[in-house]
Amino acid sequence: MSAKDFRFLEVSRQTPRTVPVPVRVLGYSEISGDFAASEAATQSERCIDCGNPYCEHACPVHNYIPNWLKLVQDGRLFEAATLMHETNPLPEICGRVCPQDRLCEGACTLEQTAFGAVTIGSVEKWVTDEAIRQGWRPDLSHVRESGRRVAIVGAGPAGLSCADRLRRAGIAADVYDRYHEIGGLLTFGIPPFKLDKAVMRTRREVLEGMGVRFRLGIEIGRDLDFAELVDGYDAVFVGTGAYTYVDGRLDGRDLNGVHDALPFLIANVHRLLRDEVPSATYDMRGKHVVVLGGGDTGMDCNRTAIRLGAASVTCVYRRDEANMPGSRREVGYSREEGVQFLFHKQPVALLGEDGRLNAVRVVDTELVAGADGRMRPQNIPGSESDLPADVVIQAFGFQPSPPDWCQVHGVALDPSGKILVGGAGQLPFQTSHPRIFAGGDNVRGADLVVRAVHDGREAAGSIARMLADTPVAQPVAAVA
Repeated sequence: MSAKDFRFLEVSRQTPRTVPVPVRVLGYSEISGDFAASEAATQSERCIDCGNPYCEHACPVHNYIPNWLKLVQDGRLFEAATLMHETNPLPEICGRVCPQDRLCEGACTLEQTAFGAVTIGSVEKWVTDEAIRQGWRPDLSHVRESGRRVAIVGAGPAGLSCADRLRRAGIAADVYDRYHEIGGLLTFGIPPFKLDKAVMRTRREVLEGMGVRFRLGIEIGRDLDFAELVDGYDAVFVGTGAYTYVDGRLDGRDLNGVHDALPFLIANVHRLLRDEVPSATYDMRGKHVVVLGGGDTGMDCNRTAIRLGAASVTCVYRRDEANMPGSRREVGYSREEGVQFLFHKQPVALLGEDGRLNAVRVVDTELVAGADGRMRPQNIPGSESDLPADVVIQAFGFQPSPPDWCQVHGVALDPSGKILVGGAGQLPFQTSHPRIFAGGDNVRGADLVVRAVHDGREAAGSIARMLADTPVAQPVAAVA
């Protein structure tokens, strides 16, 4: 064994420096800096290559984490970037938005000790950013074009991942999206302080360099009939996400000052992209804001409201902090930036006067064991109280909203609207229509970006297998 095998004894866990709170809340730039090459190598040397890589098993795309950490140690940047892309078509994005504390880093052997996990996510982000900056691009010189064509509906993480893998298989990929930029909620839902939009523009350049063609500003079913895709391509992948926000059905829902998380976040990103002043609809200046929900979307709303000048932001969650679904990192950032948390509180009504919100009625909760093993909140009778509020943002999660054209073309859905894929006699991520595949949040419900990346990657593999066994239709109608 070499001295490097025990570097974790000498070198403590380190993450890149973050922008100081008084500065970062004034704008929307990413708050986390980058490693220098020497820092990335030193942090990578902390990996003990434990032989049973729990980090790799905990990663939804099963990244070869110890392997590329070793390449970083050795200064082999381009090789590390290439290896990352073997399992993850969007590593620079996952390095920024994945909840590593609940996935790879949470499973790191060193995390189970007093030494602290290897900073996997920060190294992943640095490798991809730096390699692309230095000119690294995917090598497709060995790829033979098959002559097959696939349409992808949705330029979110599932669709982008699918496009990447199809091109590596020599299959043409045309990506359709209603927005004018790629990324879906990566671009329009996640705030820039978590994911700078220049990152998405760079990924677009990389994908276009691979031969992916983007057809943006086109809504399928409005601007182009879905039947034209089914008839004009060898296969179709549907990655339309989950945009229907869950309504808490609270009394007072229609009061002025009550907003849903997704329209709020999307409107703010559109405003930033267009360099506009905040709209009166989402004016938070000097107001007391209450965010309902403890997931990452709730944290995005907390931190956005702070930047919009709220006098106070309070996040209400019905369980305790240990059971919050949001990333611990994002909860920590929210707290650093001045957000107050109220746990064991269940909202039961929104109160107002003359059509304007002025309070949230909450009831205390206690946790009891649920049938699935997760602790469930139970309201405590007689514990109601009112929390003053000028603005409420509901962040209760999202559900798929399958387009009408799904069922018109025989794509089966479950009762909640999720697209059904796989099963007996079907390839992974193949729908009940043999040439239509789907993945991401429209199949899983609202979930992690990295799981959508996984689904797009695996669906592309299934599409390639199907097309390899299917003769080319003569002729295939071209979609302009």
